[in-house]
Amino acid sequence: MNEAWQRQILAESGNGRISDQQIVDKIRRAVLTQRLPPNTRLPEGALGDIFGVSRSVVRKALTRLDAEHVVSLAPNQVARVRAPNIDETRDTFVARRLVEGEVVALLAGKLTAAQLADLEKMVAGEADAYRRGDEGARIEQSLRIHHLLAELSPNRVLGSILTDLILRTSIVIALYRRDGLASCYLEGDHPRLLAHLRAGEAEAARGAIVDHLNALERLMDLGSRDASIDLMEILGGRRVG
Repeated sequence: MNEAWQRQILAESGNGRISDQQIVDKIRRAVLTQRLPPNTRLPEGALGDIFGVSRSVVRKALTRLDAEHVVSLAPNQVARVRAPNIDETRDTFVARRLVEGEVVALLAGKLTAAQLADLEKMVAGEADAYRRGDEGARIEQSLRIHHLLAELSPNRVLGSILTDLILRTSIVIALYRRDGLASCYLEGDHPRLLAHLRAGEAEAARGAIVDHLNALERLMDLGSRDASIDLMEILGGRRVG
């Protein structure tokens, strides 16, 4: 076990214990930043050693990740990072275009000055993270933008569905982003959407989201990836021994 890593996790926990939520966050972030490829095996014993917790804690974290469509769990099999097939990937993008397009159309011209300011701050934060080359922070800012749109949706059912689709789409993009592509940042897309929301241009806002998602889908490579990686290196820092 990497003792320095364990001390860091313990310090972050604030109560001297590593929680299943921290494990969920760590694995989700590793997938979203393309450090854990599709079909990567996630053995409970190995994860327990990396995080210094029991298998029951690991199992709880993996169950939550399965519910979020980040990993796949099957009886008597080792959990793996999900590998959505081509049809599922296309269906996910179709669904998100329909749902998020309707959400932003409903929000156009309805956001308060404070809500617009929050979105503007997130859009600026995403651009700043991209300029600094911090892909993890850029992804987090992008997710915050879309999650806030889902949260503000006047139709709560659509908002709930969108929240699920945002994570599903983000996982697919992270898993199948073309090799050598440093970022999926599409400069101008979010500022353009924000301008349409502020101006109350419902159909233009819908069109901006559709164009954004179409462009992201074109950045993907649905071929197979090498899943031979070192879990300790990815999730626990340097290898010990």
